[in-house]
Amino acid sequence: MISLRHRIHIALGISILLISAASRAQTAAKDTPSKPLKALDPALIDTSVDPCVNFYQYSCGNWLKQNPIPSDQSSYGRDTELNNQNLAILKAILEKAQAGGASRTANEQKIGDYYATCMDTGAIDQAGLTPLKPQLARVDALTSKDQLPELTAALELDGASPLFNFSSDQDFKDATQQIAVLDQPELGLPEKGFYLRTDPQSTTLRNQYQQHVIRTFELIGESHEQAVKDAATVLRLETAMAAASLSNVDRRDPARLYHKTQLAQFDTTTPNFAFDRFLHAVDAPPVESLNVATPGYFDAFNQIIGSSNLTDLKTLLRWNVLRHMPSTALPRNLDDENFSFYGKVLSGQPEQQPRWKRCVRSVDTALGEALGEVYVAQRFSPQDKARTLELTRDIEAAMDRDIDQLTWMSDQTKTRAKEKLHGVANKIGYPDKWRDYSALDVKPGDALGNAQRAAAFEEKRQIAKIGKPVDHDEWDMSPPTVNAYYSPQMNDINFPAGILQPPYFDPTQNDAVNYGDAGGVIGHELTHGFDDEGRQFDARGNFLDWWTPSDSKQFTERASCVVKEYDGFVAVDQLHVNGQLTLGENLADLGGLKLAFLAYLDRAQKAGVDLTQKGGAEYGNLTPEQQFFVSYGQGWCQNNRPEDIRLRVQTDPHSPEEFRVNGVVVNLPQFQKAFACKTGQPMAPKDRCTIW
Repeated sequence: MISLRHRIHIALGISILLISAASRAQTAAKDTPSKPLKALDPALIDTSVDPCVNFYQYSCGNWLKQNPIPSDQSSYGRDTELNNQNLAILKAILEKAQAGGASRTANEQKIGDYYATCMDTGAIDQAGLTPLKPQLARVDALTSKDQLPELTAALELDGASPLFNFSSDQDFKDATQQIAVLDQPELGLPEKGFYLRTDPQSTTLRNQYQQHVIRTFELIGESHEQAVKDAATVLRLETAMAAASLSNVDRRDPARLYHKTQLAQFDTTTPNFAFDRFLHAVDAPPVESLNVATPGYFDAFNQIIGSSNLTDLKTLLRWNVLRHMPSTALPRNLDDENFSFYGKVLSGQPEQQPRWKRCVRSVDTALGEALGEVYVAQRFSPQDKARTLELTRDIEAAMDRDIDQLTWMSDQTKTRAKEKLHGVANKIGYPDKWRDYSALDVKPGDALGNAQRAAAFEEKRQIAKIGKPVDHDEWDMSPPTVNAYYSPQMNDINFPAGILQPPYFDPTQNDAVNYGDAGGVIGHELTHGFDDEGRQFDARGNFLDWWTPSDSKQFTERASCVVKEYDGFVAVDQLHVNGQLTLGENLADLGGLKLAFLAYLDRAQKAGVDLTQKGGAEYGNLTPEQQFFVSYGQGWCQNNRPEDIRLRVQTDPHSPEEFRVNGVVVNLPQFQKAFACKTGQPMAPKDRCTIW
């Protein structure tokens, strides 16, 4: 029932460091760690494992043994430990805001009332289906396909995008301007292959999805016979929509997502749906041209509208009203049914998470910067920001030097690469300008209404950008988020305050540790500007080929080595990692860690650090270089359920954690030197993939 929506540049590659939204819709489970988190913890190392044979097991072996996956979680890792800590802090903030008092600000009133209303399951259950009736009645009142543009616009503003996605984004060819974007929709199953694959496992999953749709229709009052019929209609229409959609691999190619078109011309290609009327009904600014990201989908969309009867289209729309409603705002039976499929079946998670954690995340989704402003005041000091910025600049300087030594890149391309590097904006901790939520009305006791008004607020905020200059102060993650990202169109790297604390950034530990972990994060995001997607955008964020043909050929050939390497990794059962889907993240991991290491060596040399001197027990008696790599490895410790890994391999552009460690260090001679690995050992191959 809950669907994570995206704007076009996110789908194309706001390149996220840790985890994709699709595979982490349910995060955090265990109680706050009993001891302080550390970026490098010798107790987590399994010294019985040779680091040159399996560095991930060496770095994380004891952590993996000591941290089984809790029953309300599909996976559990170091990021989850920090996420839990953040959730507990945010819970305290929200409970204080919930308590009220004359001193609370307007934003504190909103976050407090939103949280309190989400937590009031008694009121939600008592309301039952009543809050859904206006949306369902609007669908039932449809008497003609000609009314679809206005109905779809109304559903769009309620947070549902049943037939397509509509929003704003930077113009690929003019990154200074925001334009309207139409894109294929997100469907009930995670990716088009789930509808089209014919292997037994995929067939079983589709049957389970269909049963989920049946049960959901029954819960809103349909007879079993009608629900069976309606579920079959939903699956048939969604399968047709999926068949016309781009795959997640195809969507990694910016050229396949940019088709700027005159609105009048585009409207002639969809005679069964008047997009000019949709834009008017959704109150969009005047639109002469827009980016039709997936033209093939809209050709099929027009045919689906034309060939489907009105009853079937109403069934699809009714399902989308149900599917897009936040499950925390729905009665317990619908909430439980949502979890039974998306949690248990898709991710293998046995139990639902505690209500308070889900409600904290709901507030963060709806009012992330209002909540984040309070969080930052408590958790992120000016000193933290200054040290992170210093680390970032060191790594950018290392990339500048690294570009100089690339033997395969021409001087012409190097000049353009440095122009882009020097144009990267560093956004650390939180926005310089906080979002204004004064137009968002949060009402005590109205959980579903609050969720719908929050969705409408965000949708209207995005739509209002159309035709306006790009706001470079804007963030796409809230400050408490345990993650980071690079935007190729903004050409900026973004590190929320939530991730800039142990075990990723640890002010109590030395430079070797912080350059290995936090430095790896920073280097990862910086490298995204030069991965297979990011390299197609210039210093100003324009989609422009600034590479010589020879250099582009060299890059592609070297990247193909990484694709082949990751294609060979078996993630679960006989399911291999998809090297093409994960290429951008794998390149960022590889380039990022190398840059962080080069930056550390420069820092250590300036500080007069003896790289042969082993640290004490606090650092596992490791040399500084070994500390660097172990801190990186320990950042990825994570246990996963097989269902979750299976889902991620099919949908997530990030490789499983084991390969984000072993797949990287196997290509770094600096690692082999640090641990005295010998050629022929698994982590010291004769042939390596070399790009940066």
